[in-house]
Amino acid sequence: MKKSGRPVIPRKTIYRLSIYLRCLARLRENSIGTVSSEALAKAAGVKPTQLRKDLAYFGTFGTRGLGYDVNELSLKISDELGTSSLQPVILVGVGNLGLALLSYRGFEKEGFEIIAAFDAEPRRKRDKEIKQPILGMDEMTSFIREHGVKMAILSVPAAAAQVVANRLIESGVMGILNFSPIVLAVPEDVMVNNVNLAIELENLSYFIQS
Repeated sequence: MKKSGRPVIPRKTIYRLSIYLRCLARLRENSIGTVSSEALAKAAGVKPTQLRKDLAYFGTFGTRGLGYDVNELSLKISDELGTSSLQPVILVGVGNLGLALLSYRGFEKEGFEIIAAFDAEPRRKRDKEIKQPILGMDEMTSFIREHGVKMAILSVPAAAAQVVANRLIESGVMGILNFSPIVLAVPEDVMVNNVNLAIELENLSYFIQS
């Protein structure tokens, strides 16, 4: 998906930008003002040439002999990723996984705020107290449009995932973090990131075999 007036950046590069941003955050926490490309690349687990190539997509950074200004580079990457201000996110499917995600407090630190959740049984008693309202599915479309929501977390059963995804997209959502164990069919201009914990464990299982 191409942003207006910006170059098309490969998906793997976007992923690495997120890693660089977290490395820079640790540097700021330790009051480090500048960092060399070699040191930042090592912290991120990439080669210095890869780091410089990734950053070259949105300008020239760094001073020869001094390195990168940590604050300046952090702001630039945050702006590129769209996380320089809190982005509203909704969650659909408040089962055990959905409830755990709603209870997680780390999203806001990274620039995202889950502002509401939606479920087929919004009034069902749940084990945890959460701050976000849990609303019925019939309220989802109007809420998305009223609050300008562009991202959603999907944690519904596989049988319902595609129908719910269709509704999200029709309502204006452009990005879906999909925890449902199904491959979603979406238009080309909609981005889906799939999180399948079983597949990740299978991958680890392969590599630990003797």
